[in-house]
Amino acid sequence: MNGVSSTDNSDIHMIYVLLDGIGDLPHPDLKGSTPLSYAKTPNLDRLARNGSIGEVISVGKGIAPQSDIAVFNMLGYRFENGQYVGRGVIEAIGVGIDFKSGDLALRGNFATVNSERVITDRRAGRKIEREDAVAISREIEQKIKFSNPNASVVVSPTIGHRVIVRIRCDGEFLSPDISNTDPAYARIDGMGVAKAVGDYLKIEKSLPLNESDGARLSASLVNEFTDQSLKIMSESQVNVRRKDEGKKLLNSILLRDAGNKFPNVVPINQLHHMQFSCIVDMPVEIGIANVLKMKTFSAGGITDYEEKARVASKSMETQNAIYVHIKGPDEFGHDGDAIGKMENIEEIDKRFFGTLLDNIDTSKVTVVISGDHSTPCINKSHSDDPVPVLISGDSVRKDGTTRFTEEQAKRGKIGLLAGADVIRTAIKIIKS
Repeated sequence: MNGVSSTDNSDIHMIYVLLDGIGDLPHPDLKGSTPLSYAKTPNLDRLARNGSIGEVISVGKGIAPQSDIAVFNMLGYRFENGQYVGRGVIEAIGVGIDFKSGDLALRGNFATVNSERVITDRRAGRKIEREDAVAISREIEQKIKFSNPNASVVVSPTIGHRVIVRIRCDGEFLSPDISNTDPAYARIDGMGVAKAVGDYLKIEKSLPLNESDGARLSASLVNEFTDQSLKIMSESQVNVRRKDEGKKLLNSILLRDAGNKFPNVVPINQLHHMQFSCIVDMPVEIGIANVLKMKTFSAGGITDYEEKARVASKSMETQNAIYVHIKGPDEFGHDGDAIGKMENIEEIDKRFFGTLLDNIDTSKVTVVISGDHSTPCINKSHSDDPVPVLISGDSVRKDGTTRFTEEQAKRGKIGLLAGADVIRTAIKIIKS
């Protein structure tokens, strides 16, 4: 599946930053510019002038990937012929749910729907109080009665609108070969792929993707979960109160990316022959770190950008490489807020990259910057558009780049890379 490097890379020191959903397309609110190109980014500009730039398609042309499969690829992993286990499993691992092979794990969104199951808000307002999410999840667990008496469910809310659902049926081996109930995503070879959709979306029925007993049973249990949870949530006192308070209702869970087994991959230190660590916040990224046996550093909350920069720079005393996942741009992309995304990029430039440059010696540490995927504000969803990649350091041959933008990336000397080749390319450039 993935070629393991035979070269010792213990002499390298690299900080690898993925800006979530950073790529974009020209937007009328920014005078036809992208948020990256319109933003004032003096620190990214300084890094760009000290390196070479190119483009990356994280997973593949025509694939608008979710963050899980995109991050795996950007860390050097390729999954082919249905090898990928699905985002549901990765996030279940990330939050520590009791999961075993033959269970079905799915990623979910708390969403708001009307009486016709038409989705009015895919993320139920996005900023959901933790106590509400937990209360309604416990209510669903307690009240659902599957037609199969051996079936049970765990509903585990994570951050914001995100939730993990694990279905178990004692004595049965459930199959992941089912379609999503979330109409915004398709399932291709185990990967979740964003679909081009309009504004009118309804919860879909899960269908078995083959004729196996396991697939039919899995689809049936998922549909029972959806039907019963809709009724439970509609009658919940949580939503009675939320309605009185003028808040979006948590009255549905959209499910996608089913999986039923643990992933089997080469640990990242073995893949790249270096001590590789990370700073991550979200369950999906924590799950990836656990799967790849990657050391994790604590660095405050999601927007504690200065702390993340300080911890990343300090890690170079003991690690060869650290992957830092920066949230922010993606959410503004999903909300269609080009100005907000631009302002968030400026904040990250000042607080993260400014602090990072104050704390590293660029003659000793190479900074690699890219994104996991594009989230164009005009689409409000992920796309297959390439994202810039920058390799910056005193030893890197300069290509005349002056800014980290989509436009300059098209002219950069690195050219167009596949996501799974980024780290290997960076190592090669650093050593040349």
